[in-house]
Amino acid sequence: MAHHNFDSRSHSTLLSASLQNLQISTDPQNIPPQELGATDDDAINEFLPNRTSKENNDFRKPTESSEPPFRAASVISSPYTAISATGVESPIPDPNGLGWPAKSTLLRLNATPAEKLEREQRLAGAVRTILECLGEDPDREGLQKTPERYAKALMWMTRGYEERLKDVINNAIFSEDHDEMILVKEITVNSLCEHHLVPFTGKVAIAYIPNKLVLGISKLARISETFSRRLSIQERITKQIALAVQEAIKPRGVAVVMEATHMCMTMRGVQKEGSITTTSCMLGCFRTNQKTREEFLTLIK
Repeated sequence: MAHHNFDSRSHSTLLSASLQNLQISTDPQNIPPQELGATDDDAINEFLPNRTSKENNDFRKPTESSEPPFRAASVISSPYTAISATGVESPIPDPNGLGWPAKSTLLRLNATPAEKLEREQRLAGAVRTILECLGEDPDREGLQKTPERYAKALMWMTRGYEERLKDVINNAIFSEDHDEMILVKEITVNSLCEHHLVPFTGKVAIAYIPNKLVLGISKLARISETFSRRLSIQERITKQIALAVQEAIKPRGVAVVMEATHMCMTMRGVQKEGSITTTSCMLGCFRTNQKTREEFLTLIK
């Protein structure tokens, strides 16, 4: 692989700037919306949150809409959002690292212990209603504690909503002159399909080529865990992981490939056992340089 020339900025300056970007403090009421869709990945750097002009901060202004600010997707333009040629937005990690924050997401993220307990109790009541609608008796011996158990389990399986990207990375960004590919593969992830609320499980491979900064190796697995422990789809998780690494350390390129088996395809619908879905996201030199991309794809076989 070709050797890359570095710019003249010092390690300490790069490290400080990267950590500062991760520690942006933002009023939750003013978090912009993140609408999912196709994007031109080559244009991502243009929209990363290191812009400081007045124009780039317009999303913080209150809107005249009767809806909360984070719902007004047609009104607010966010510097944390890359927009493709078709005008569809894609979720670059926001200051809280949520990727696609909504009103209820922020309420859960900032909930007190009492509010968390009240949320679990409401969820358990909803599960009891589901059991009744299925024709079951929630008071029979085998189901008496099921609503409470399932409520706790569901909150645990979606705990990614309670994790901020900056807390996950936790300053594990290090100055290093290594300029060849760093790859972590076979990262196990488990998620819940947002369409049917059934599980899908798989493996993730993440690679990047540093630009004077590297992440603690375990943080790649932690980032994968954070975005997968939510109601989501495989395509979104793949892109969120790549964009999170890109935002954290501004490497020369990021590549993510995810393979997963979806219960919504094996337990219902077409019921095709053994089917595997593969998604990828290539940023920077992995997208523009065929040899770099081929090296990555060869290494993960």
